[in-house]
Amino acid sequence: MSATRRTDLLLAALLLALLVLGPLLPTWQFLATVALAKGFAVLGLLLLMRTGLVSFGQALFYCLGAYAAGSLGLFFGITDALLLVLAGMLVATLVALVLGFLMANYRDIFFAMLSLAFSMVLYGLLVKSEALGSTDGFNLAPPTLFGQALSGAGGQYPLYAFTCVLAALAAWALNHYFDTALGRLSPAIRDNEIRVEYMGASVRSAIHVKYAIAAALTGAGGALAAMTVGHIDPETAYWTTSGEFVFVAILAGSGSIIAPFFGSLIFEVTRSVATQYAPNTWQLALGTAMLLIIALLPGGLWSLFRKRRREA
Repeated sequence: MSATRRTDLLLAALLLALLVLGPLLPTWQFLATVALAKGFAVLGLLLLMRTGLVSFGQALFYCLGAYAAGSLGLFFGITDALLLVLAGMLVATLVALVLGFLMANYRDIFFAMLSLAFSMVLYGLLVKSEALGSTDGFNLAPPTLFGQALSGAGGQYPLYAFTCVLAALAAWALNHYFDTALGRLSPAIRDNEIRVEYMGASVRSAIHVKYAIAAALTGAGGALAAMTVGHIDPETAYWTTSGEFVFVAILAGSGSIIAPFFGSLIFEVTRSVATQYAPNTWQLALGTAMLLIIALLPGGLWSLFRKRRREA
């Protein structure tokens, strides 16, 4: 059985498990939904990392997705969750297509710092925007799907299930993207750009496309997170948000398209437990976990599963 087919079956099994376990753990539905939403951003970051690029500015697209979804509700009264996610993806993708003409020319630390700069520019603009609530942001109306509420007095499960399905679809799509000719260029570009150019492929065009795909995934995550939390503010564009995505990407590793969601769930659970029992030192707990993973598992937590499979 091919690796792609095996991953598809694993995705289906995990989706079924999440949908079944959701009603049994009602207090964790909100946390899991937020974690899966952030997993979209880490999934986009995984695509860039496999190409040899690290972005410290994914918060730009995360924030654009959140504000695009929130603005539709605020100014037009649209609350349909599917439309809000599509709007978040569209706005993030359009901005990435424009910025990509510049970003595709840079590599290494220059790519990372330039992406961070764009994110902070958006943060500065939102802080000064009175129409969008300035530093306080604004609240979103409860999302709906086909006229039915996804969250509210009836619970969080419908929105949780909606997010699980979208996460599985995003992971499935990216898994098959890596099997395409353009997808297979990712490790080749990371290893030797000159050789890729000699093969006749345009590295700049490939990076431009991958940058836009990563932005679309991150924008979808931002829209889902906004609907889950019910509030948006400029902090979603701040550098600490991007740093969190990079943290989770290193925590999870880039060995599988499932790793970003797995790492995001681990991160959110760890932060929740650490905040509950050590509210003043929870950052220390996360930092210690990062140091241990880098020292013992340089390939991330997902490398544990790959190691066990090789041994089997």
